[in-house]
Amino acid sequence: MKRYVAIWFRHLLTDRLAKQQPELKGLPFVLAAPERGRMMIQAVSPEAAVEGIRVKMVLADARALYPTLQVFDFEPEGAEKILRRLAEWCLRYAPLASVDLPDGLLLDASGCAHLWKGEKPYLREITTKLRSSGYDVRVAMADTVGAAWAIARYGKVSPLVAPGCHVEALLPLPPIALRLETAIAERMQKLGLVQIGDFIQMPRVTLRRRFGQPLLDRLGQAMGTISERLEPICPVVVYQERLPCLEPVRTRKSIEIALERLLQTLTDKLAQDSQGLRKAVFRSFRLDGKIKQVEIGTGRASRDCRHLFGLFKEKISTIAPGLGIELFLLEAPVVEPLDAQQEKLWIDGGAYQQAAVSNLLDRIAGRVGYGSIRRYLPDEHHWPERSIKLATSLDEEPARKWPTGEPRPIYLLPKPEPILVAAPIPDYPPMSFTYKGKIHTIRRADGPERIEREWWIEMGLQRDYYRVEDMEGARYWVFRSGHYDQEQAPEWFIHGFFA
Repeated sequence: MKRYVAIWFRHLLTDRLAKQQPELKGLPFVLAAPERGRMMIQAVSPEAAVEGIRVKMVLADARALYPTLQVFDFEPEGAEKILRRLAEWCLRYAPLASVDLPDGLLLDASGCAHLWKGEKPYLREITTKLRSSGYDVRVAMADTVGAAWAIARYGKVSPLVAPGCHVEALLPLPPIALRLETAIAERMQKLGLVQIGDFIQMPRVTLRRRFGQPLLDRLGQAMGTISERLEPICPVVVYQERLPCLEPVRTRKSIEIALERLLQTLTDKLAQDSQGLRKAVFRSFRLDGKIKQVEIGTGRASRDCRHLFGLFKEKISTIAPGLGIELFLLEAPVVEPLDAQQEKLWIDGGAYQQAAVSNLLDRIAGRVGYGSIRRYLPDEHHWPERSIKLATSLDEEPARKWPTGEPRPIYLLPKPEPILVAAPIPDYPPMSFTYKGKIHTIRRADGPERIEREWWIEMGLQRDYYRVEDMEGARYWVFRSGHYDQEQAPEWFIHGFFA
């Protein structure tokens, strides 16, 4: 059964400013911005609201009510920035969090409450943490997004709506609780429809004719007859495991124990789906609101707990527990199919195909960086720059075999670099060339090997390649671009280095 949590920040912007400037606590102040040539109030602190100051009031009128009122600039994008940060913080309570502008958050809490021993302690935990952080909030939970939103803002009894009871909880609420436009809600109030229960049984045709389709849509969303999709602040990861802590964790040993438990649960789930992870992220949610994370990657799909724990173990020392960690989260954002046979040692050729070598490469990559180890495969092109491609994993098979004809340099420059060449004409190899200010006298040379440009991709001159060796024994791959003619001599380039 789906369960949703709505969080309403009653004074979001002013609470945030009071957190940043503690001297403002207990004082009436507002945020104002110019609107149609007048300064209009856009947000008020709780103390200012007590003095009768309201949002959309002219600032001059507010100062007439309270002359010593403090005024600060209103930032139009401020609410969204704050809510996004708060939504990221709320990921410790639910895998999906969404921003509900201008002053709320929505959480998909399905299957999460049991980690806090029930829905009531779950809601109490969220409310207590946010209030202790300085935010005046109201929190509610129901079967639908619309019902949770309505109860959080207009509910009078309990913020926790029992499963299956959301329709009854909506009946005594005003029409505006359905997230209607103000004009529609006011028109309904004038007609005597002061509660949702006054019109919920009315014919839908009548409601549509009098108030439009938006009323029926919002009513259906609140009742659950129309589905409503949340826009998460980050993509939902299919393979994700959570481990809340009864007491804050501060030691490395406790972190390792938590990681081992999460890895075992995650790999069991991957095994059921015949999947293996290629990337894993381990997050630690601290009491002070900060999130510490480490991530690992593997060269091939794996669900070997011992190997994966070894990769994480080298980075656990970077997790600073601070005042304590209250939640651990392990997710595998990148997975690949992995059957039982793949977990055995390969015997059909290639050292890279052996599990031991693969694990070694993962450990080295974890220390020197994942971009420091590369595997290349031949690509279906004969133009040198496009003849190889970077492999995505150790298990990727090449589309073609490595060419066994003409030798190719071990190191190919990403882009050919120009050189000055002294060469007989028309098809003789160079006698010497100058590269980066140094003159190389050629002792041996082999070629030319002509490589035509791939006309179906681009047009241009062909290349005549030579393998040359200088007097010091170094070998290079150089080419002439185009033919000699009477008007202009062709250009020469260096493209690679042999061992």
